[in-house]
Parts: sequence; C-alpha cells; structure tokens
Amino acid sequence: MLLAPALFLSSPGAAVGGERDAKVRQGEYLLRAGGCVSCHTEKRDDAPFLAGGRAIESPFGTFYGPNITPDPETGIGRWAEDDFVRALRNGRNPSGSHYYPAFPYTSYTRLRREDIGALWAYLQTVEPVRRENRPHDLVWYARFRPSLAGWKFLHFRTEEFEPRADETDEWNRGAYLSQALAHCAECHTPRTRTGGLDPRRLYAGARLADGDVAPNITPDRETGIGRWRASHLLRYLDLGMDPDGDFAGGAMGDVIGEGTSHLTDADRRALVIYLQSLEPIRHQVPPAD
Repeated sequence: MLLAPALFLSSPGAAVGGERDAKVRQGEYLLRAGGCVSCHTEKRDDAPFLAGGRAIESPFGTFYGPNITPDPETGIGRWAEDDFVRALRNGRNPSGSHYYPAFPYTSYTRLRREDIGALWAYLQTVEPVRRENRPHDLVWYARFRPSLAGWKFLHFRTEEFEPRADETDEWNRGAYLSQALAHCAECHTPRTRTGGLDPRRLYAGARLADGDVAPNITPDRETGIGRWRASHLLRYLDLGMDPDGDFAGGAMGDVIGEGTSHLTDADRRALVIYLQSLEPIRHQVPPAD
C-alpha cells in the first residue's frame, strides 16, 4: 500500500508535469531578467500585468509597449511559439513586418533557444487581458515601417550568444545576462545619427530621450564605476542604493525594482564580474540642452 504514492510520483506524467512547471518558473525568472515588465506594464499600481501601454520615449517619438498577455484578440493569444521565436530572434511580427528597435530584439537575438521556449511557456500562464494596443506617436519619417529593413541592414545581425572559452563560467553568465537578457548596452551606449549603438563607446553612458541619464557603467575611475566596489554594485542591483546612500530613480529605478532585484545573488555577482571586466572608457554624458 505504501508503494502506490511513490509509483504515482515517479510516473511519466508526473515527471512531464514537473518539467513543465520548472520551465514555467524559469520563464518567469527570465522575464524579470529581460526587463519585460518595464516596457509591457504601465507604471501605475492598478495596471494589468504585461497588458501594454507603457510609454517609451525616443528621438523618433513615443512608443507604447504592446499587450503580451495571451488574449487572442489584443495580445499574443493567437501566436505560435515560432512567431515568438521570430520576434525575439529576427525582429519581425507574425505577419512578417519589422519591429521598431525600441523593442530590443537587437539584444534578444542572442538568447538561447531553450530560454526563449521557457519565456513562451511562462507567458501562456499569464492572465489574458483584453486591451487594445495604443498606436505609437512618431515623427512622420519614422512611420514608414518598411524602411526599417534599411536600419536593420546597417545595425542588426542575428546571432546567438557564444560563451568565451578563455573566460570563467561566471563571467560568461554575466555576459549573457548583460548582452542578451538585460540588454544593458541598449540604454547605456550612445547612438549614432542613424540610431545604432556606437561600437566605440559601448556601456559608456548616454542621455535618454526623456532627458534621463543612463550613466557610464564601464570601470573608468573618473566618469564610470571604477571607484565602486563589487559590494556597492551588488547592493545597487538589489536595492538601488549607490555608494553615497542615494537611491536609483527614473528608468533605472524601474530596471532594478522590476528586474535586477528579482535576480539570484549568483546572477547579480556574475553581472558585476562582467561589468567590472569591461574596457574603461572615459566619457562624460553631456548635459541636456
């Protein structure tokens, strides 16, 4: 009689269910690590989770994060998993149209296929919310979506993250978190006139379209984080408190509150190790006009 529960728990169905639950939990974690909440949930207490509407300022106008709940009419409820893969890897929607790079597929393209699958599995469990997407409010010349093909030709390459054999597992984990999931460079790197990341000043800081500053996060001692100890960075990513006792606000406050504070201690350490290994770049973000 005592064997029956054990046999049930070890049955193929139970094992499959356990694997599915683990995949969903992993997807929820990756959603936080990827900063998805910051763009796809409005910044108000009663905002429906992942139902879109968050305003994202840019030099080309205001974008609004779309509904990514599994509602079949206004969200992604009619998508197939392959549609989701193509969105993240190639920056295209199910009909084949190009996404604007306000959606950071330029970083998400590096995600491992199994991580994309876990994200997809989690999104299927989110409560569907029927909420129409708000149209972007863009300058006239940015409204012609087919022109994005030219932008992608200049600034986008599909590539999955490849670990470096000459670095530690911890460094590679931090690089993956920064380059693929958290997409740190998307905000902390100045952009060229055509809107691409300046490859000479990666992570060296930039002024955002809303006037906020994404500071230099290279280990330069004068303009970056070179004087921060690892413990300072760990505390900042967890609690948002800098070495002077001030707390992060604005966009970075959202990134921490809705993203990095949900990471494991090990992942925050890996991210710090990677950031401290970057080439120091002396670059002071210019003041707003």
